[in-house]
Amino acid sequence: MTYYHDKTLLGLSATGFHKIAYREWGAGPRTIVCVHGLTRNGRDFDRLAADLADTLKARVICPDVVGRGQSGRLANPDHYGYPQYLADMAALIARLEVEHVDWIGTSMGGLIGMMLAGQPNSPIRRLVVNDIGPFVPKAALQRIGDYVGQDPVFADLAAAEQYFRDHYAGFGQLTAEQWLHMAQHSTDRQEDGLYRLAYDPGIARIFKVAPVGDVDLWGLWQAIRQPTLVIRGALSDLLLAETAERMTAEGPKAQLYTVPDAGHAPALMAPDQIEVIRDFLSRHD
Repeated sequence: MTYYHDKTLLGLSATGFHKIAYREWGAGPRTIVCVHGLTRNGRDFDRLAADLADTLKARVICPDVVGRGQSGRLANPDHYGYPQYLADMAALIARLEVEHVDWIGTSMGGLIGMMLAGQPNSPIRRLVVNDIGPFVPKAALQRIGDYVGQDPVFADLAAAEQYFRDHYAGFGQLTAEQWLHMAQHSTDRQEDGLYRLAYDPGIARIFKVAPVGDVDLWGLWQAIRQPTLVIRGALSDLLLAETAERMTAEGPKAQLYTVPDAGHAPALMAPDQIEVIRDFLSRHD
């Protein structure tokens, strides 16, 4: 059985230091970093990380981005944003003491990976982006902004699990065990016995302070040269089919894999999704 260790490091914002929690799976000469979506946490990658650590003999790192999971919260919610996330992930890579990493990112985690990969002298060696691209339509961002930052309260884990089934149907055909895993690791039990979501509602601040519009990062995409795999949910409203196709023709000319029964964003728990990632990383050794 693949072993893991839970570790932490300190990130720095304008209001002080904050804890960044991460889970480290396996060991080996190759290091893979897996970064989650906007409201998620590193435990989403438990199944994928265990597989890659075992089959590729890799060291797999799954952080909770600040404000999520077991990581700390920022004193000023205005600081939740990509400059902070990039700085924290650069600090994480420095802590790992490696020259290169392979990057797997879902949604927000994919954008962070793209922004790092497009920089000169980037430590990103290979890039996997899950249901995100250099163009994000306004309508999809508005949909996300409507639910991010809500602070529902659940009487028990069963109620929390139903919430995740309703709000994250785009993850695809998950098993009952996988939905329960998500509920267990995406909620915090309070002193009164009730459950709340395991993220700071302040992460929604970015959706409130400025008008939402289309996001166009094609210039960044053109700067990426690393071998790249794009995974898309066939029903996704965030990564449109035409955007994904264009990603295969420009910039790194990515390989595209479409998950037929998912929207935003495939959970990367199904055997076919794990296999395509494993094969991509192996092929570009």
